[in-house]
Amino acid sequence: MTPLPDRASCRCLLADGRVATVTATRRPRAGRADVKCSGVPALAGAMQQVVRLARHTEARSDSRDQVVLSIDIDPGTRDWEFAAVLADRMVRGLYRASEPVCANGWSDHWQFGRIDGHVIPASPSTAATMLGGPDAGAIAHLGALTGQPDVADVVSSARAWFPLHSGGINDSLGWVEVSVFPLAAFDAGDDAIAVPGLDVTRQLAVRQVLLGSRDFDRCAPGRWRTTVRFAQPRFQGHSYELALVMADRLARGREYVARGRMIATGMSSAWHAGQVETVEGMAPKCALIAASATDGDRILLPQAWQAMLPPGFVDQVRASGATVACVGQIGMF
Repeated sequence: MTPLPDRASCRCLLADGRVATVTATRRPRAGRADVKCSGVPALAGAMQQVVRLARHTEARSDSRDQVVLSIDIDPGTRDWEFAAVLADRMVRGLYRASEPVCANGWSDHWQFGRIDGHVIPASPSTAATMLGGPDAGAIAHLGALTGQPDVADVVSSARAWFPLHSGGINDSLGWVEVSVFPLAAFDAGDDAIAVPGLDVTRQLAVRQVLLGSRDFDRCAPGRWRTTVRFAQPRFQGHSYELALVMADRLARGREYVARGRMIATGMSSAWHAGQVETVEGMAPKCALIAASATDGDRILLPQAWQAMLPPGFVDQVRASGATVACVGQIGMF
C-alpha cells in the first residue's frame, strides 16, 4: 500500500491572474480538532467549514489524523474552495494526482458533494485547470473525481426553524439543517457528527442532543454521518434543541413532514428519555412565532407552556393556517 503523504498542495487560478496555493499538512490528531485552518480568521473559518462539509459524503470516515490547511495569498473570491477540498483529500490519500493540480470551483452544497460553479471561464490559458460546476467539461460533483456516481440523492436533508430572540430588531426565526448520509456499522462514533461553523463547546452540545434523542429513538447513531448547519451560528441558549431534534428526525424519515415549515422550541436535560422541557422567553418567542407563522407550518412548544400561552396566540396561529401543539416528549405527535 502506498504510504500517505504528509503534505499536499493544490493551486487555484484567480480572476486577476494570480495563482493561490492551498497546502494541507497531515499530522497525528492527538485529541485536537479534525481540521484546522491557519490565516486570516474569516478565511480560515470559511475554509474549515468548506472542508468539513465536503467530507460529508465520503465512503469512509477516518479521523485519526488532523489536517492543517493554509492558503498563501488572499484569494478575494470563493474560487479557492475546490482547491481546498482537493488538497484535503490528497493529503488523506482519497485523491491521487501524478502532476500538480490546479482547481477552481465553489459550492453552496458541499455537504451533498455538489460543485456549483467557478469564477474563471474555461479557455486555452486555463486548460490545465480543473473546473467545477454544471457546465460541459466541468466537474459537477465530487464523485466524478474517481469515477463514482453522484451521491447527492443518498443524502437526506431537512430543516426546522426556532425563534431567535434577543430583544431587538434582529429577532427572527432561524433555521437548523441536518443532513444525513448512511454509513456502515463500523463507522460509528461521535466524530460522525460534524457541526461546522460553531465553537467547540456548542459542537459538543449539538452532538449530545442528537446522540441522546437517537438513543431514545432506538436508532444507532453510527448508521449516519451527520452534518448540522445553522443559518446564524452565533446565538445563545438552548431553545434550538427541539428544532434540531425534529430536523434530524425528518432527515432520517422518523417524523411526518409538515405541509409548511417545522417550527419548534424547547430543550431537555434528558433527551435519551425523549423529554421536552421549557425554555426562557415564552412571551416574546410566541409573539415572534405568531407573526411569522404561515399556512402549513407545524409549531411545537414545550408542554409546560400550555397553561401560560399568551391570550389569542393559538387563535392567531390557527388563523394563519398553521397548527400548534405543546409536547412533553418527542415521538408522541
